[in-house]
Amino acid sequence: QVRLMESGGGSVQSGDSLRLSCAPSGYTFSSYWGGWFRQAPGKEREGVAAINGIGFTTYADSVKGRFTISRDNAANRLYLQMDSLKPDDTAMYYCAADGIRLSRATYDYWGQGTQVTVSS
Repeated sequence: QVRLMESGGGSVQSGDSLRLSCAPSGYTFSSYWGGWFRQAPGKEREGVAAINGIGFTTYADSVKGRFTISRDNAANRLYLQMDSLKPDDTAMYYCAADGIRLSRATYDYWGQGTQVTVSS
């Protein structure tokens, strides 16, 4: 059974940084796309960033230049470094695995989410 566990969320001020981590069990990230998605209250879940097995990355326009996705294959971890956070970044953030780029419907595995709240 595949499980993804996110950590690193919290409440911060505008301009602050957070680093999210995703630790899987029963799954190895190294060869497949892994991604981060977010869902704000009343909105659909949207793709934030994704990375494939050879390190190719893709980002939503709203986070380009501020967020960085990375993976540690040795530790089997997926990360999302979030800098210059804005109130609009407030959402539940989800780790996802075994999909394609930022296409939400293609991902097979999801974590339970970690809350990020940014106040102005």
